[in-house]
Amino acid sequence: MGKKQLEKEKAPLFEALCQYKNGRQASFHVPGHKKGRAYAALGGAGFLDQVMEADVTEISGTDDLHHPEGVIRDAQMLAADCFGAEESFFLVGGSTSGNLAMILTVCTRPGDILLVQRNVHKSVLNGLMLAGARAVFLQPQVDEPSGLATAPAAETVTAALAVYPEAKGVLVTMPNYYGMGTDLAPLAEACHRHGVPLLVDEAHGAHYGQHPELPVSALASGADVVVQSTHKMLAALTMGAMLHVQGPRVNRGLLRQRLAMVQSSSPSYPVMGSLDLARRQLHVQGAAAFTAGLAAVEGLKRGLKELSRFGLLQPQAQQQGAAGDAAAAYATQDPFKVVIYDRTGVLSGYELQRRLEAWGCVPEMSDDRYVVLLYSLGSTEEDTRHLLMALSHITVEKADAQPLHSPSRVLQPQASTHVDKAKENLAVEFSTWNIFEPTAFSEPVPFSLTPTDPDEVEAIPLEDGSGRMAAEMVIPYPPGIPVLYPGERVTEATIRKLQALAQAGAKCQGAQDPKLRMILVYKDGDSSLDRGKLF
Repeated sequence: MGKKQLEKEKAPLFEALCQYKNGRQASFHVPGHKKGRAYAALGGAGFLDQVMEADVTEISGTDDLHHPEGVIRDAQMLAADCFGAEESFFLVGGSTSGNLAMILTVCTRPGDILLVQRNVHKSVLNGLMLAGARAVFLQPQVDEPSGLATAPAAETVTAALAVYPEAKGVLVTMPNYYGMGTDLAPLAEACHRHGVPLLVDEAHGAHYGQHPELPVSALASGADVVVQSTHKMLAALTMGAMLHVQGPRVNRGLLRQRLAMVQSSSPSYPVMGSLDLARRQLHVQGAAAFTAGLAAVEGLKRGLKELSRFGLLQPQAQQQGAAGDAAAAYATQDPFKVVIYDRTGVLSGYELQRRLEAWGCVPEMSDDRYVVLLYSLGSTEEDTRHLLMALSHITVEKADAQPLHSPSRVLQPQASTHVDKAKENLAVEFSTWNIFEPTAFSEPVPFSLTPTDPDEVEAIPLEDGSGRMAAEMVIPYPPGIPVLYPGERVTEATIRKLQALAQAGAKCQGAQDPKLRMILVYKDGDSSLDRGKLF
């Protein structure tokens, strides 16, 4: 066994914490619980006892996250090797802190333009506000059968960069919450032709590229900065995440400064130690780390074939047994995100989740149609047997039976055709938002930390909104893509879209009038520099 392999089997930061935990030194430093001894009079801290024994601060031998020269530096170098980055940084504030830091790194002056996928995590919007940046929102591609959005097409990115060549970069999310994705390589190529970095919120894809059955990682696709939630799909503690960087297009010195700015000066060592441990698991076990989890997923898929009531979300090419189209809106699916739905339309996703929880199975999330079941390298076939048992019971329950602990009504069978048809109409409606229409990307939308003064806005009939600046966010479900952001100009095309959505029965979040008869806009005469305020 070579020296390099031996180093990969080490977990320098985790091992330093073990040494501290087992040591007998007298503590004259924070934290105040003193290895948990502060709780001795109460019989200890329970399940936190062992964690507190390794809860340390920056003392001799434990290094400093914001100026690493020892075990943290070594642990981050091993992480870069594992995930294919040139440099990796540990995050103790989840992917949120990574998203904030990468936006603040590329948008250095108020008014800088960043091209942003329209349906992004709220941390991205917070980053735009902190930077005082202007966002050009890119319309994502939509998978027509499901009505769910993935990432913008490369053609959309290219077109937007041609109109806004001064943009500082492009930020997209991949995969989405449902595990759906598309090929990022064309987006990276489009960005690099224009000399700007591709920033990827890969919060749900920390495991990508680590097994042949998993999709390609964003780094391998050419992304310049990638943020991953190591706690979501790998085995780190909650809030444990990483930021990876490669290439010359990002100022790494500034990135380090921004990371120190948005993260605690007293980072959690147990969280950082778990990041080191999660990385070591991949270096030691390799693809074999995912064998048991993938076997559990395959067992579920076999079982679902016997339960015809429940459908499985997957790319059409996979459904038909054909090769995937790399340019498709939905070309890849994370096998660990199993997305199911009731084919009969009787149970909404929300109702199905409640029934599963009544049988002791807790899903990751649900929407009006789908339930997302999250597997990982820690899942077992026993988990699958439990889930299949629950689904079998749900299959034979009365159609109008109420789920346990739920006062909500269940959709009746005769309504399912209408519900499915409305969803199909909405999916088609959004799938037509391509680069040949003005809604492929927005005008620059300014963001600011200044709160909106109620006296600056007014509610007007939607049909009268053309040319006005929106003062509210409008997010129709499905598909969950913001149609308007505060500070974005309302166009005739946008009005038609909103009217069609309202007529189709879409539910809207963020809008003061959920029926979209009225819309909140800035009063005429307000300075455009004040728009895009805190919302």
